[in-house]
Amino acid sequence: MISSRKNALASHPARLALLLLAWAAVSAACKGQAEPSDAGPSVGAGAAPAGPQTLPPLAADAIATIEALMARHPGAPFCFAGSSLGGYYATWLAEKHGARAVLLNPAIDPHVGLRAYLGEQRNLHSGEPYQLTEAHLRDWEGLWVPRITPARYLLIVETGDEVLDYRRAVARYAGAEQIVVQGGDHSLQSFERHLPRILEFAGLAGA
Repeated sequence: MISSRKNALASHPARLALLLLAWAAVSAACKGQAEPSDAGPSVGAGAAPAGPQTLPPLAADAIATIEALMARHPGAPFCFAGSSLGGYYATWLAEKHGARAVLLNPAIDPHVGLRAYLGEQRNLHSGEPYQLTEAHLRDWEGLWVPRITPARYLLIVETGDEVLDYRRAVARYAGAEQIVVQGGDHSLQSFERHLPRILEFAGLAGA
């Protein structure tokens, strides 16, 4: 699913889409099995980079990495697309940069929801141990956006999300364009059917 999503959100002469995937290191709590990225969140900007890049575990470092990638395309309008924790990052980036964002079963407040998972955890995909610390929570809290601009967002959620309560996303992004799919799970099983609208919203239709 990662490669199909990345390829679908391809570069356009006048616009780029950044796809932010969930952090696999906390995926047992924050993301389902459909994002088999390796060590952490990855980011791709259409066909611009050589491939997905693993983001650092601390949010401040992750944002710096994303913005460094953006700086390689000065003046290009961006649309962010984020799933789970990537949706949380996408919200902060969209508000800061005046951009649009597509949110797929997004995390709402990981600095609150992941507190119960502090301590040693295990990477869902590599099996390697890691420490989820207060530093992670502080960094995520620093990216909390108290008030959003609803017109910037396309929210797509599935009611069967077993990790996050889709109703919180619906309430958080009230006034935004929303697609609520009955059933499914946190991996967003219905993703493929939404591609035409996602591409249109991102300004990539026909690219």
